[in-house]
Amino acid sequence: MDRERLKRSLAAVTSRIEAAARRAGRDPAGVTLIAVTKTVDAATTQALIELGVHDIAENRQQSAAEKLPLIPALNGPQRPTLHFIGPLQRNKVKRVLEQFDVLHSVESVKLAAEVSKRALELGRTAAIFVQVNVAGEAQKGGFAPDELSDSLKEIIRLPAVRVLGLMCMAPYSDEPEAARPHFKRLASLSRELLPPEAHALSMGMSGDFEVAIEEGATHVRVGSALFE
Repeated sequence: MDRERLKRSLAAVTSRIEAAARRAGRDPAGVTLIAVTKTVDAATTQALIELGVHDIAENRQQSAAEKLPLIPALNGPQRPTLHFIGPLQRNKVKRVLEQFDVLHSVESVKLAAEVSKRALELGRTAAIFVQVNVAGEAQKGGFAPDELSDSLKEIIRLPAVRVLGLMCMAPYSDEPEAARPHFKRLASLSRELLPPEAHALSMGMSGDFEVAIEEGATHVRVGSALFE
């Protein structure tokens, strides 16, 4: 992707984030843009980092293992925070922890326990978001809202896990407003079940991130809006 075009797209997305935050009476600095780079090559990812993006996300461990070593900024002072946002299999947890800083898709107590175990082996604490299936979609992972309370208590007690907050994916819709009740529900669960230091909300993608910000998102995962 042409660098100037990428610069314009990034500026447009950043402007939309700032406007949405202001509509909600929020400081735009409280919203982290996570650039989802799964569909672009290492050179485009490097260009994004050079343009000031501090958070990068991938959703497949194997493809990330091939791409990440080709990004010079990952070995320099501009190194971004790396987020893993895809489905996470227990047999790949150690490799993901070796590559990524934050995991967004912890969807069971067993998976969280495996993350803790592997993080201990690596001598680190894993920063995680707990995934909630707020819409009850059969094809998506995550805790059902009514089982979240007890599960969170178990996860928070794990020795090498730091819960940043909750994560969700709203059902696909051409209408961004359709996502609002789901984002509102996740924010409510966060306030109800987690301490203030774990109130981060990873919600909102290219089609609905402005609505997510209006409902309290602290991390938005944006891909196609940056690369169209």
